[in-house]
Amino acid sequence: MLDFFKKKKDKAPKQKKGFFRELFNDVLFALIAVTIIRGLFIEAYAIPTGSMENSMLIGDHLFVSKLHYGARTPKTPIKFPLAHQDFWGSGIPSYWDGIQLPQYRLPGFRKVRRGEPVVFNYPPDLKYPTDIKTFYVKRCVAIPGDVLEVRDQQVYINGEPMENPPHMQTSYFVETQNGIHPRYMRELGISDYTDDNPMDTYATTASPNYQYNGKLGFYMNTSQEQADELAKLNFVTSVEKVVYRKGEGYNAFPEAQQYLGAEYTAYTPVTDFDWTIDFFGPLTMPEEGQTIQLTPENVDLYRTPIEHYEGNDDVEIRGSEVFIEGQKITEYTFKQGYYYMMGDNRHNSEDSRSWGFVPADHIVGKPLFIFWSVDRTNPDAGFFENIRWNRVFDLIK
Repeated sequence: MLDFFKKKKDKAPKQKKGFFRELFNDVLFALIAVTIIRGLFIEAYAIPTGSMENSMLIGDHLFVSKLHYGARTPKTPIKFPLAHQDFWGSGIPSYWDGIQLPQYRLPGFRKVRRGEPVVFNYPPDLKYPTDIKTFYVKRCVAIPGDVLEVRDQQVYINGEPMENPPHMQTSYFVETQNGIHPRYMRELGISDYTDDNPMDTYATTASPNYQYNGKLGFYMNTSQEQADELAKLNFVTSVEKVVYRKGEGYNAFPEAQQYLGAEYTAYTPVTDFDWTIDFFGPLTMPEEGQTIQLTPENVDLYRTPIEHYEGNDDVEIRGSEVFIEGQKITEYTFKQGYYYMMGDNRHNSEDSRSWGFVPADHIVGKPLFIFWSVDRTNPDAGFFENIRWNRVFDLIK
């Protein structure tokens, strides 16, 4: 009883943490927070190529939502959160693939829709685990179950023409005798054109290097509206749309696979396809649970998913025959759905027309808006002049 009234001894004051320990704790907390935010909610990406012009330009920086389609659980758990494949171009891997976990998708707001831009992992990048593969952004033109066809550059889904992206680009041949000053090209918003001598005052002049339908000039990738404006210049003889008809160069998937150059995914089809990037199909997008007969044509079309994207062990393809774990199969049931992606810059985009389908487990997220954009096409412009203020906070459509 007396002990209760005794004065308690003062507790020893807590020892203050050292500066470096405090710094370590703060950095660790920040890395964990960044990892959670980037993995589950939203992440920033930069556009490195012109394959989505005019929707997304080189130098655009966007925020991409993971919530729309549902975030993926990590497949490669041991990786540095602020680097993707290596430590900022050093070539030193920023991950360890010794541990690979089953990957699941958390519930999202909705499924991928036709016609919207999508960020995904580049499927043929097989030297990396799925979540470490290179990020691509293209427009989804077909979802699982769709029948896709392209006729004269127009995409058809299930027999109906699909609405084209606003300001969709393709290639045109410009016939001109003395070339065109870059100022005219910049004023019209045309930045993607052949130029043998970028340091020269003019764009590529007429030369034997560039010919189309017997004309001399140069190629450019732009929209129909911009091509029509360029054709009005009095020193331009003509501007003609370039179209690759069946059997006329620029082969599309699956024959384009033989030129892919990617280890494992390049192959030469047994069936003779005459598809080009402007005329191809019809091609059916596999659905989860769909069963197909393994005819020679189907083996050519769907061999890469069966061999590399479906998680099958010991797949061997001999000509038109498919063996899984030593057993020959004559039909196959898909374990997941597949999408078809195309760039808005239709003649300057490495997309599904080259390497085929995008598996559902490769889908990353939906681009939301541009938070920063820098134009580096004019070397004479200053820092603030290069900033595309009119694109900052633009929604991605």
